[in-house]
This record gives sequence, C-alpha cells and structure tokens, in this order.
Amino acid sequence: MNRNPANPHYISIEPYDPNALEQVTKAQEKFLLASQWQLIWWKFKQHKLAYWSGVFIVLLYISILICEFLAPYNLHTRNTDHIYSPPQPVHWFHEGEFIGPFVYRWYNTLDMEVLQRIYHEDTSQVYPLRFFCRGDEYEFWGLFTSNVHLVCPAPGSTLFLLGTDRLGRDMLSRIIYGARISTTIGLVGITISIVLGIIFGSLAGYYGGWVDNVVQRVIEMIRSFPELPLWMSLSAIIPVTWSPIWVFFGITIILALMDWTGLARAVRSKFLSLREEDYTMAAQLMGASTRRIIRWHLLPSFTSHLIASATLSIPAMILGETALSFLGLGLRPPITSWGVLLSEAQNINVVAIYPWLLMPVLPVIIVILAFNFFGDGLRDAADPYKN
Repeated sequence: MNRNPANPHYISIEPYDPNALEQVTKAQEKFLLASQWQLIWWKFKQHKLAYWSGVFIVLLYISILICEFLAPYNLHTRNTDHIYSPPQPVHWFHEGEFIGPFVYRWYNTLDMEVLQRIYHEDTSQVYPLRFFCRGDEYEFWGLFTSNVHLVCPAPGSTLFLLGTDRLGRDMLSRIIYGARISTTIGLVGITISIVLGIIFGSLAGYYGGWVDNVVQRVIEMIRSFPELPLWMSLSAIIPVTWSPIWVFFGITIILALMDWTGLARAVRSKFLSLREEDYTMAAQLMGASTRRIIRWHLLPSFTSHLIASATLSIPAMILGETALSFLGLGLRPPITSWGVLLSEAQNINVVAIYPWLLMPVLPVIIVILAFNFFGDGLRDAADPYKN
C-alpha cells in the first residue's frame, strides 16, 4: 500500500485482479442460500421463551390424543367414599427409608360441628404407585376398549392428586379429559376463522372499491357489538335438545364468526400493498385469473404473518369457550371442558371450603400464556430480514 500525499486515503498500486473477490464464508453462504422458512425457523429458535412455549403446545396436543391413557381414572368413575376429597399427597420416604412414590391409605371422618368430611392419612399402610398399569376401563376414541393407564393407585388405595368433586370424580382425570375439548375448539374455530378471513379480506384488498366498502362496513358492524353479551345471545339460540357433538360445533362456529374480522383486516391491508407489486401486474398481463393470482402469488407472500396472527387468536377462542361454559351457556355435561369444570366453582361458599375446585383455571392460564409467547415469537420471526 502506498500513501498519496494529495489524498489521505490508502491506495493500491497492484494491478486489478478480477478473481481477487471477497470470499464468502460457509456460514454466509448458508444464510444467503436459505429459504424464507429456514430463516424464520432460525430466528424463531433465538426466541427461547417462544421456542419452549411451542414445545409445550406440541406436547399438549400430543397428550390430548392419549388422554384416556394419561388419566389415572375414567372420566365418569365415581368414588362415593371420597366426595370433596382434597389433593392427596404423594410421599417418597417412609420412616426415613426411601421407597419411591407411594400414598398412604386415605380415609375421612365426619366433623359433626361443621358437618364436613375431614380427610386423614393412615401412615401404617403404604401403597406404592403403579406405572403402565391396568385400572379403569375406557373407550379409546370409541374404537376399542382398554384399561391401561400411565399411573394407577395400588389395589385398595386411591390417588387424588388434585382432589375430587361433589360426585367423587378425580379432578386431575377430568382436567386431562377436558383439555381435549378446550384446546380442540381453538383449532377448529381458528380454521373456520382463517377461511372466512382469507376469503373476505382478499376480496376487499384485491378488488377495492365497493367490495372493500361493503366488507369493511360488515366488519365494523360485527366489531361494534359487545363481545360477551353477543356470545351469550348466540349461544342461547342453540337448542337444549341438541346432542353434545352438535353443541360443540355450534359453539365453535359462534366463536369463529366473531373472530374472523381481525384476520380479514390483516389480509386486506396486506393485499392492498401486494396488488401493486410488479409480479402481480406481470401475472395480470399474462392473463392469470384472479383466483390464481391470489392463491399462487399473493397468499404465499404473507403466509408466515397469517400463521402468527392465527396463533395469537387461538387463546381468544379458548377463553371464549371457557367463559360461555362457565356461565352455563356453552358446553354442557356430559361434555367435559375446562369451562364446564369451572362452572362447579361458581358458588363462593363452595370455593372457600373446597378451593381445589378452581384447579381447572391453572391449565387455562398456562395454555393462554404459552400461546401468547409462541405467537409473539412467530410474529417477530415472520419477517426474518427485519432487525
């Protein structure tokens, strides 16, 4: 290198070599050749809270497939000798000796002063817990009968980790069964909501004009109604004579019809910008139909954003079902969901005496937080080129 007195910058006196270009490292080459979905995945993994929330959600939906196996008892098993039993403790040591997970004999006495069952442990009898064992029979998805459970109480003992309800039914088993309904209603509802949001949002954003005005006015009318009273009014229309499965779909459709407006506006705003892009104009000049342009050119451009928006909408579906079922206007027994379980805790006197009846609110809080963290991470990773 040589310094030119007239120019303070360093200059090279070597002849120009076109092959002497900056070499790209392996990491840079991997980044430059990666697809958009790979970039999204790499950025999403950096958001640790969102990543582990996603792992939790995946495990949750896997568990609802085998909830009969995971629950210690059958959904409808009644233990009439253990009504309103508090959570039963699990022990590992007996008289200073390590035995493993076990329970003592669980029995109750009646307190005549307050007319309440008082539960005690008989420490003279030890009942080790059994794993991958045979217990109550159940119909696995209505396909076949089985009695294999992940964990079971020993013969002659009980296992009420979260207590029992007024009929002596195990709360933990009912919460596990209720997860299937409460989490599924969010997926089914958001699927319907996405379809409606894409249809109306894409039409409004692509065509504009009077189509956009009509869709926007309809959205504004729907969003102007108070959400909870409207849910209650629509759910009250559902006939009481409907079967549980039809009530399930009815509540799902009601929640979806109230939630599609937000997704439709997101789709519309994206279409308004994408329809002005050069590749959209090129597709129009080549004679591509509107359906083809929307499906193959516009929708793939913001699929990641749509997924992130949908993920953030699932918690609203779960909370909606929980609220309606808690108020007695949603799902009803024999269907079991978290909202149905919480409906038994409406009386403050019952909650004060039997606080474990509020246990179903814990999975609701945990799942809602997990979906929110997961959705925030997806939203940040949806644009991998943004710092």
